[in-house]
Amino acid sequence: MSNDFPASFLWGASSSAFQIEGGWDEDGKGMTVADRNSFKRSEIQADSKVASDFYHHVEDDIALMKELGMKAYRFSVAWSRIIPDGDGAVNQAGIDFYNKVIDNLIAAGITPLITLYHFDLPYALVEKYNGWENRACAKAFERYAEVCFKAFGDRVKYWQVHNEQNLMMRVDERMNLEIEDLHTKEKVRAQMDYHMFLAHALAVNKCHEIIPDGKVGPAVSSTVTYPLTNKPEDVWAALMNNRMKTDYCLDVHVNGEYPGYYMEYLKSQDTVPVMEPGDAEILKSAKNDFIAMNYYRTLTARYLPADAEHPAGLRLEGMNEVDYNMYGYFQIEKNENLKATEYGAQIDPTGLRIALNDYWNRYHLPLIITENGLGTADELTDDGKIHDEYRIDYMRKHIKAIADSISDGVEVFGYCPWSVIDLLSSHQGFKKRYGLVYVNRTDMDLKDLKRIPKDSYYWYQGVIRTNGKDL
Repeated sequence: MSNDFPASFLWGASSSAFQIEGGWDEDGKGMTVADRNSFKRSEIQADSKVASDFYHHVEDDIALMKELGMKAYRFSVAWSRIIPDGDGAVNQAGIDFYNKVIDNLIAAGITPLITLYHFDLPYALVEKYNGWENRACAKAFERYAEVCFKAFGDRVKYWQVHNEQNLMMRVDERMNLEIEDLHTKEKVRAQMDYHMFLAHALAVNKCHEIIPDGKVGPAVSSTVTYPLTNKPEDVWAALMNNRMKTDYCLDVHVNGEYPGYYMEYLKSQDTVPVMEPGDAEILKSAKNDFIAMNYYRTLTARYLPADAEHPAGLRLEGMNEVDYNMYGYFQIEKNENLKATEYGAQIDPTGLRIALNDYWNRYHLPLIITENGLGTADELTDDGKIHDEYRIDYMRKHIKAIADSISDGVEVFGYCPWSVIDLLSSHQGFKKRYGLVYVNRTDMDLKDLKRIPKDSYYWYQGVIRTNGKDL
């Protein structure tokens, strides 16, 4: 198939606040759940205190983005930099910082795409409400979103609400879920999920109210699952893995209500969240303009039968916390037909085409890829360079899958790989690097934080310059 991308295609790259900014408590910023979690590992790996120090390298880093030719930069705003305690006074220094970022991007000809929430809930809201368990957190988020829309909406027209709500819900640490009793934990998890759905709908409506020409949508972690065999029960298991980990979330965002299969699951587990009168109308009224999709790998599943000791719906860890197994539904297995990264993510460009076609045919909303990349331990060579042909190969194949999807009739309007520069990995620090630009630091040694473009940077520069022709 031909590599024909629209002339308006947004070639970009991505990051998130707690992973790139540093300056974790500067100029009035409050602590976040992500900060607290990173500090727990400070003795063995890098934390969010400095990260990639974008906070002090804004102009230079955006100059590198301009040289790369980026058409878009997808980044997140730190809620606790705008409102340090989550629902109190607005911090003007935080507004000023993001104004500087946005103005520098626009001056460089780069379209800003803002994510409002990327795993970094203000920790004060955990202390006050236990975070998303309390409905007050959703109202605090609506206010925060309104502050951002009013402060930046004259220049920022693309907005994502939550990054990967569907994946965030699977990671106890990110939700600050420290509950021993399994049923109680799942009940709280379901309530948190619901309040995030409510917050998302409130923010979508507020965006359209304040920024009439604004575009807003969800950013999800995509799930494409293959059946281990052609047994009907394995085919069903693969379908349910998709549904339980991603599809239910998109169904709520786009259709404004819980799908039947998910509500039945919640009822079977006695975990249906508390919903107030009027909520159904709020969820239905929120109309998303696009879907942002993060794609890294596919999964394979077989049916996992329930029994007397393991009732249907009981979760247990699978290959990792994110790719959990569930009795009566699915068990994740290794796909012997795919190669994997050193961190276990199976590399599958065709899966990206499958996901794009699936979401387009189901929801008929334009799509943008906001994360896609290969994380590994890049090494500086003696000539002071990073020869990451493996990353070039990965990106080339995935970009071709996007081109194929466009030929299939899918409306894809942008590609923002993860990540623009090396940044803090939540669980591997700076050992696991995704960036197109190397940041000269290790977990325990800040060195000079020098930025060094990798071979993939120059390759991607050519891709952007030729609008995808030079692959």
